[in-house]
Amino acid sequence: MPDRRKRTDGVKYRSGGVGPSAAPGGLTTVSTRLKVNHLAAVGRPTGMEFRLLGPFEACHDGHLVEIAGRRQERCLLALLLLDLGHPVTIDRLIGLLWNGEEPASARGAVYTYVGRLRAALVPYGVRITTRADGYLVEADNHRVDVADFHRDVQQALDAADPAARAALLDRALRLWRGPLLADVADEALRHRLDGQLDEARLVAHEMRAEAQLALGRHARVIKDLAALADALPLRERLVGTLMTAHYRAARQADALLLYEATRKALATELGVDPGPDLQELHRRILRSDARLDQPRRAVYEVRVREEVLPWIVGGHPALDFCNTFVGWGDPAPLPGAEWLRGYRTFAVWCGYIGLADDPTVSRLLTLALRDPAEADRTLEQARTLRAHMFACLSGHADHAAFDAVARAAEAAAKTLEYTRDDSGGGRWRPSLEAGLRLPLHAAAWSAAELLADPRRLTVRSCAESHCRWLFLDETSMRRWCSLVTCAG
Repeated sequence: MPDRRKRTDGVKYRSGGVGPSAAPGGLTTVSTRLKVNHLAAVGRPTGMEFRLLGPFEACHDGHLVEIAGRRQERCLLALLLLDLGHPVTIDRLIGLLWNGEEPASARGAVYTYVGRLRAALVPYGVRITTRADGYLVEADNHRVDVADFHRDVQQALDAADPAARAALLDRALRLWRGPLLADVADEALRHRLDGQLDEARLVAHEMRAEAQLALGRHARVIKDLAALADALPLRERLVGTLMTAHYRAARQADALLLYEATRKALATELGVDPGPDLQELHRRILRSDARLDQPRRAVYEVRVREEVLPWIVGGHPALDFCNTFVGWGDPAPLPGAEWLRGYRTFAVWCGYIGLADDPTVSRLLTLALRDPAEADRTLEQARTLRAHMFACLSGHADHAAFDAVARAAEAAAKTLEYTRDDSGGGRWRPSLEAGLRLPLHAAAWSAAELLADPRRLTVRSCAESHCRWLFLDETSMRRWCSLVTCAG
């Protein structure tokens, strides 16, 4: 039977953020983001926040303000805000405002609306500029929730850590108060403005649920998706995620009933059977497949203090530090390539690899909570050092890369102390006086030790193009970093 199911994965996001308002990093909370940046030191006006996902709202200093009493004026301002920082022609504004049935006075009405809006927005530092045959709202430091939503979803797609992904999608979905411009636009206009927006919201719900499942939060998934699955039984991805959550919550019967409801809905409305993925999930639930009980995990990951880390396969701490970035050999890194996604992971990795003891790791985690900005700076410096180390240890280094590792090692040497290890021997380790930089110094000193060791000549790179992890091979016989991970 031909498959006539409607595709539900058509929303696409590009790499690197969405629009001119995309900002880096951002696991800030919604409440933090909505606070207005006064920028008093440089005398710039406070930015405004415009909410279009639901009834039109404008906020200044955290308070709602009345911008325009007329529906058409609010709608025109919203049209300009959807293209914040970019001009919109008068013809397009007229076509959207009157849906192709504009009166003869439409152009004059637009001029009037813009004049009133300019007067109303002046006290809040919002500028509407005339450009050729159109207008634009200057971006300045204003925010529009639609752009924030798309940016957060894009960042979630790029995030490898399920906890970070779930947090970003939580933030994005909290922006929704209803349909786009619920009080000023009809369904036809909403579709013309952003026909993919509702689909993007559903995809965000599905992605968040999958991230929650990966974190073992199946009860949260059931709570979040139950109503959506009832309303949208044809979305097989959503249904499959909810079925898995039911199964992990020891509600196998609910999972099977949900499958049956979706099967009937597909047959009735589209005349098709469920897709192969949903059918396979159904079979696995019937068999009580133990693999469904745990989140999907890569074979080369371990969990330490709830942090996801790569296996130790390099044979030396410096090599395993390089291996915290997978896919060095590819033209572009693979999704999920970065293992050190936060300073906490970096500190835990330092203990896991043997460069710090447990009390030291605990102390580092406490310091990171007290000074997150310094922790972030240290992590970025560590990633830069890692790139230089990889170049040196893989035989592709220039003088600049070697000098960078050398300077980092010299800085580390100033913090070293000689301590007794578990076997009764001695070793050099950075002291806690290094503070948050201790893992950075430990990695740098480890690289210096290996570069001074003849074993550096036995460093090999895994033959798998998706991996390229470094490892020691004194036999000169191995091609893969780990037989379990890559060989065959």
